Amino acid sequence: MAVDLFAGKRALVTGASRGIGRSTALALAEAGVDVALAARGADELRQVATEIAALGRKAFTIQCDVTDGAQVQQMVDSAREQLGGLDILVNNAGSAQSAKFLGHPDELWQRMLATNLTSVYYATKAAAPAMVAQQWGRIITIASVAGKVGSRYTAAYTASKHGVLGLMKAVALELATSGVTVNSVCPGYVDTPMTDAAVANIVARTGMSEADARANLASSSPQRRLVTPEEVARVVVCLAAEGSGGITGQAINVDGGSFMG
Repeated sequence: MAVDLFAGKRALVTGASRGIGRSTALALAEAGVDVALAARGADELRQVATEIAALGRKAFTIQCDVTDGAQVQQMVDSAREQLGGLDILVNNAGSAQSAKFLGHPDELWQRMLATNLTSVYYATKAAAPAMVAQQWGRIITIASVAGKVGSRYTAAYTASKHGVLGLMKAVALELATSGVTVNSVCPGYVDTPMTDAAVANIVARTGMSEADARANLASSSPQRRLVTPEEVARVVVCLAAEGSGGITGQAINVDGGSFMG
């Protein structure tokens, strides 16, 4: 008899309106999870909720600015209330922008850390107590291989992703005996709107064609391609499953072999 790895499970996915967040929300729903969807854009969230409902799962939408601690607490409280509890948190909301370090804008530094790191702190802090109380939970953060290596022109983004990995490892150790696992997923370049923005930036700065700029990003992978959002989502689903309790404090690469470490 097959074991249902997601029986009765409820998830909150931030940045769920597009890209990796959207694919993750849909993949969790396909696995049998009810999902609360959070992002700033209401229209796109509603579309994802409609797709989840078509899969026979419950879906709720929550508009939230994840850089605002009070809004994040309200987001988690709302998800728990609407779903009847919360078992899985996927910290996906994030942003990527580049600038040379010499003359680097302070505002960009603050914004990247707020969006990519402090938001994860807020959401994890808000969600963890109830998970610990029920002795079961999965906290999964979408980080980046940039959290493991250096990269030119992305000082703020790279620092924020290094910080995320450190935060998740520290929390994983503190919660190690609680039944709550804490992990990160580290994609390389993924075929998402965020990468489209990176391509546009390369085109604007270098005069390279869009096709050549995209091929240049793909060439960083030994597989010579961009990762798909669905591939990242499948790893999240694996980490969220009932049988993954022995995996915690890990940062799992999904990058076509670009960085092996």
